[in-house]
Amino acid sequence: MRIGELAARTGVSERSLRYYEKQGLLGSDRTPGGHRDYLEQAVDRVVLIQALYAAGLHSRKIAQLLPCMRDADGGPSEIATPRLVEELSAERERIDGMIADLVRSRGVLDEVIEVAAEKLSSGAAAAN
Repeated sequence: MRIGELAARTGVSERSLRYYEKQGLLGSDRTPGGHRDYLEQAVDRVVLIQALYAAGLHSRKIAQLLPCMRDADGGPSEIATPRLVEELSAERERIDGMIADLVRSRGVLDEVIEVAAEKLSSGAAAAN
């Protein structure tokens, strides 16, 4: 498939797809006319790359991680190194910390909303 179709199917800009290639995250063949030609599996790969970016990983870490991820046949494409497992565990701990911070923030916001709603209710009752 051409780059425009891959972009449309994944919701990722053509510019980002070119960047992914430049970073070694995504590969393509070239047509005789020089156009990029992607395999069907590129859709899943781009979705995975987006998920890893959303998790806060940067392109170098993703490039390290992708070869250790499962291939289409379900098997790992390469064996992970102890260092990579350590680094990924640290990334998971970082994300867990962010989740805990967000849960605390949501709790504070819930309290503020509750107090504000009570004030509005009591103010509305007093106005009647």
